[in-house]
Amino acid sequence: MFLKPAKLGEKEIPESILSEDKKHCKKIGPCGIGKEALYLNSFYLERRFYIPVSSVSRVFKRVAMSKGGFTGKGLFATMPYLVVVYEDGKEKQCNFKYEDQVDAFVASVKERFPQIKTVSEAAEKRLAEAEKKQAEKRLIPLSEQAKETVNVLEQAKAALTKRLSLFTELTNAAKKKRTYEKTKPFYKWLALFMVVMGAAALAYGVFSFMNHDAFAVYFVLFGMAAIFLFSGANVMPPSTNNRKAIKKRLAAAEEAVTGYVDSLHLGLPVPACYLHPVTVERMQRAVREGRAESVEDAFDVVKNDLKKINADVSVTQEEFDEIMAIKPVFLVRDYV
Repeated sequence: MFLKPAKLGEKEIPESILSEDKKHCKKIGPCGIGKEALYLNSFYLERRFYIPVSSVSRVFKRVAMSKGGFTGKGLFATMPYLVVVYEDGKEKQCNFKYEDQVDAFVASVKERFPQIKTVSEAAEKRLAEAEKKQAEKRLIPLSEQAKETVNVLEQAKAALTKRLSLFTELTNAAKKKRTYEKTKPFYKWLALFMVVMGAAALAYGVFSFMNHDAFAVYFVLFGMAAIFLFSGANVMPPSTNNRKAIKKRLAAAEEAVTGYVDSLHLGLPVPACYLHPVTVERMQRAVREGRAESVEDAFDVVKNDLKKINADVSVTQEEFDEIMAIKPVFLVRDYV
């Protein structure tokens, strides 16, 4: 049965069109992307609201941090949100459980609806200032080879950006593999043990409650808390978070990217899996700054820059976002 989503804003889509659009929308996390509208979640229900695409001006990611993330004291935690700006600056903020789903949603919107901006207004201003500084560096006269390299890379970037979601999925799959490899087995077994203990406490609590035990409610609450907390900690090995599933996801993402890049016949001497639009843009930047002339040299510059960046290096927010978009793929392949 079709549950009609509630509209946000003034514009309304006829129910017959809305029904088909929602039915065939691309579901990412609790939200969805259709041809006519974006479908957004409420706190409890998935795809509960809709906003016509024609009303949307911006779609971007916002990450909230706990107090410990700013002060260095106490617990550190993050909460990813999807923010949709529509009509006269109205905002709808949607909570997601996983940040990579927000990245995938934003990438799909950018791919399907190029007219919708995918950064916040503040980030747009920062990017404009950064572009201005980059333009000043471009005053260095370029050789004919360097000019040709910049043009080739610009054409490649334009073609690759059309399927940005493929590269975003590859990055997310690489992040997942890195996280799995860096998580100690002890924590996985501990999480499993706590879930089993929680289930046992819950069962005992229910049994005690039926027998009117005064402490039954505490066992029930502890059991439910343990199950929900540790099963959602992303260290449990369910069907989508075990070694085999993670390797399969990464292989599928690499195959999809390689297939698309091969279909473009770009002729670039760079492995297809590394040709994220951000990588190509950084290669262009290296050439314009006089640090490289050929495509091969530019790629080597990008690789060396990524190798030098670690947790002790301070970078701007914009560069951090670029690094997080491409470095996981380089790491899982050992820069080969």
